[in-house]
Amino acid sequence: MATALITGASQGIGACIAERLAKDGYDIAINHFPSEGDKANAEKVAETCRSFGVKAELFAANVADYAQCEEMVKAVKASFGSIDALVNNAGITKDGLLLRMSEAQYDAVIAVNQKSVFNMIKLVGAVMLRQKHGSIVSLASVAGLYGNPGQMNYSASKAAIVGMTKTAAKELGSRGITVNAVAPGFIKTPMTDALTDEQRDKMLGLVAMGRYGDPAEIAGVVSFLCSADASYVTGQTIEISGGLMM
Repeated sequence: MATALITGASQGIGACIAERLAKDGYDIAINHFPSEGDKANAEKVAETCRSFGVKAELFAANVADYAQCEEMVKAVKASFGSIDALVNNAGITKDGLLLRMSEAQYDAVIAVNQKSVFNMIKLVGAVMLRQKHGSIVSLASVAGLYGNPGQMNYSASKAAIVGMTKTAAKELGSRGITVNAVAPGFIKTPMTDALTDEQRDKMLGLVAMGRYGDPAEIAGVVSFLCSADASYVTGQTIEISGGLMM
């Protein structure tokens, strides 16, 4: 049985990806932040994953911390025997206009959104090199492709993932490892539900399809990139935005 490790999988898009890969037949390693609330949410995701007849376990780690990532990867490998797919989903926002953004706001987002991807690709990549196969998918964002006012830190972290993806793809490709990214646009989440009608109309006016994306639509593309159907796809960033900014 193949194993998928998903970071930040206790809720939202990460949870949806975990459940989709479980449906695809992967055993699931669910990473969550070390807090009781996040653990409780992650256990609900694990229960859903197990309903598809696969093994699902929780692994607490702050993926911005290299040592915690190292311990988690060792634990996942020991429990499941292999790591066949890695999805770098963990991410945070600490928005603010550039001239008002604090150094702490900038550093926190870079640590979680960007350094975590370095940590995980380095550590899981070593496992996959020994296996001579694997799929890595990282979540970038349209903010990293086009920029977004008030998100200098977030845009920088997500733009970095695009370059990291290409570099890792070139370094790992000869060993049968694919490395790709997806760049979601406006996805329906509790955050978008809180927008005013005016804000919602302004955002959707930029989208050719005139609607928000669903987390399941992100999970479907990740599923493809982790599958044998995408065995010759690497170094790519696939925008999933309904035709934003065309």
